[in-house]
Amino acid sequence: MHEMSFLQDLMVLFGMGVVMVVAFHRLNLPPVLGFLITGVVCGPYGFKLVESIDAVGTLAEIGLVLLLFEAGIEFSVKTFIRLKKFLLVAGGLQLLLTIAATAAIAAYTGIDLQKSIFLGMLVSLSSTAIVIRILDYRGDLDSAHGRSAMSILIFQDLCIVPLVLLTPYLSGKGGSLWDAGMVAGKALLFVALAGTVVRYIVPMLLNQVAKTKKREAFVLSIILLCLGTATATSHFGLSMALGAFIAGLILSDSKYSHQALSEILPFREVFNCLVFVSIGMLFDVRTLIAHPGLVVVLLLLVVSVKAVIGAGVTLIAGHSARVAILTGVALAQVSEFSFVLSKLGLTVGLLDDRMNQLFLAVAILSMFFTPALLTAGEKTVRLAEKLLPEGWITGRIKEDPREKMPENHTIVVGYGVAGKSLVNTLTQLGIPYVVIENDPLIVRQEKARGIPIFYGDASRQEVLAHANITKARLLAVAISDQESGIRTVEMARRLNASLHLVARARYMVNVEPLIKVGANRVVAEEFAGSLELVSYVLNEYLMSKEAIEEKLAALRSDQGAKWQALFDSIHPNESSTNLPSDLSVELRKVIAGSPITGKPLFESGLRTKTGATVVAIQRGEGVLIPNPRADEVLLTDDVVILMGTAKQLADAAIMFAPPPLPAQRTLKLVVPSDTFTQEPPRAVTTLPDAHEGVGPSGTSGGDTKSTKTE
Repeated sequence: MHEMSFLQDLMVLFGMGVVMVVAFHRLNLPPVLGFLITGVVCGPYGFKLVESIDAVGTLAEIGLVLLLFEAGIEFSVKTFIRLKKFLLVAGGLQLLLTIAATAAIAAYTGIDLQKSIFLGMLVSLSSTAIVIRILDYRGDLDSAHGRSAMSILIFQDLCIVPLVLLTPYLSGKGGSLWDAGMVAGKALLFVALAGTVVRYIVPMLLNQVAKTKKREAFVLSIILLCLGTATATSHFGLSMALGAFIAGLILSDSKYSHQALSEILPFREVFNCLVFVSIGMLFDVRTLIAHPGLVVVLLLLVVSVKAVIGAGVTLIAGHSARVAILTGVALAQVSEFSFVLSKLGLTVGLLDDRMNQLFLAVAILSMFFTPALLTAGEKTVRLAEKLLPEGWITGRIKEDPREKMPENHTIVVGYGVAGKSLVNTLTQLGIPYVVIENDPLIVRQEKARGIPIFYGDASRQEVLAHANITKARLLAVAISDQESGIRTVEMARRLNASLHLVARARYMVNVEPLIKVGANRVVAEEFAGSLELVSYVLNEYLMSKEAIEEKLAALRSDQGAKWQALFDSIHPNESSTNLPSDLSVELRKVIAGSPITGKPLFESGLRTKTGATVVAIQRGEGVLIPNPRADEVLLTDDVVILMGTAKQLADAAIMFAPPPLPAQRTLKLVVPSDTFTQEPPRAVTTLPDAHEGVGPSGTSGGDTKSTKTE
């Protein structure tokens, strides 16, 4: 019944985790702190609610692998190359100075030199897992201090292998230098080999998988890439997490990075819960109770030394005081990899049980207080900017801002016929947009043409987040897959409550499900086709364009009122539009020669004859005239923004129509009635009024124009 016991342990951990996350959310604190507390409460040093400690630890290792894989995707090779100088200089200085400072303090207290250096190695590493999660929670992962902290963390992760190899030598139990060199050589060989495979071979394989458009195959491929690379790394003497980071780092610059990130997110969240829970299980509360003063002093020393050194090396590298301080406090905790190193130190005799428990207590508490340190860092920044010289505040390095993302833009989901038509219109009008498409071939072709398009499933949170949905104005779902459309609308509404959502539906029965999940407007192909059918039939009966447009406007208004009533019944406290249901807004361009061109508004008759109101005029590039005065002259190519009922807007459209073509004159042919015995002639040639030299009889000069009959 071991399996049943393990399932019960997972139920306890996840149940307690949910309670803690909700509680910490209300306190506006990151969820990782709730997971740490869960581990402390449920662990062997707490209430012993979990029996399968080893099984939880195994799942935690998988979670750490997924976390580093995600970190590699978000960091990207381009960022790595851009920051390589800072990574080597600041990362190297931070590691060496932290080891030296910690060893000096430890030696001063009477600990021998080898153990002091080992303690410095333990303290020098910072928690990649904690820093990533907290920076992501605060929205600072791509900030200047977020990138600088990540650079130093990457250098630390790369140094884990040398530190592991050095540990036995500090204890005097190490092998030969040849053995150490062989391990280091294999590690470097693997990094080069993995980089080549992931860079050139994996994208080709993913391209074939993506062409199937089967999400299951894509998910399994990403998991296989992540876990496969991590497993291969461990065989070369490197940590599994570092291998996963390398795979994610190289995959980050492919077109599949955002989709891969969205697919791995659900797995990562589950396993990462266990990462921090397993860390919390290591904390022995009895150590804190027995030595509270010592633990607090050691915690303050560790946090202070790491924060000062981290800030100092960042400042030396040329960053501003703000970036330096925030980077320093972000790196002030101890790493989860230090726990692995401490186990090795315990085995070879560099740590005893008492020292190990003190280290674990200080390390876990340093993780727990990281969010508070970052908050304190913000306050320190404001104080430093008042006290420090201007050169220190700005720094030598010009801060690299976040990648400029479109704002107040339209997100177009799908690049089929409907999506392409919409994109072409948005391009002509200069409206910013981003396209999400799940066909890799289309993405590659259109990206080469300069279209802002990327690969992904728009129903996934990370994919929409990459499209900057929180700053978008409108999302248009132009795909024909109704289930995907519903999931996309639902996720988009969850991420941005104020977003205007327009969705495409094939049939009228598909309208209500889309409105239920938050769509403001639904374009039903069945209804749009019925309007075209009505238009063609009425045109065949020679009805005027004005009459046809009036009939179509009435149909649209009637159906729009029904959908508005449906929206109001489903979302009684919301509004599908900023206007009453019987009002609409329409844009019309002033055409040369139209009845209103060159006239002031009060003479155009738009308001007096149609009832439509001009709320704004768009003139030229970026010139907007809101609430124009009555004497504002309407110029050719002005775009007039009108508001009114469907009938008022239909009447106003006539006044924007181009001038009619020249009148036609029909030359009648008089033929005696007895000339034809079967059928009279059915057509005659027509000549325009403005034809030069045409006389009353249809002649030009001395030549006679002949007419033809059918």
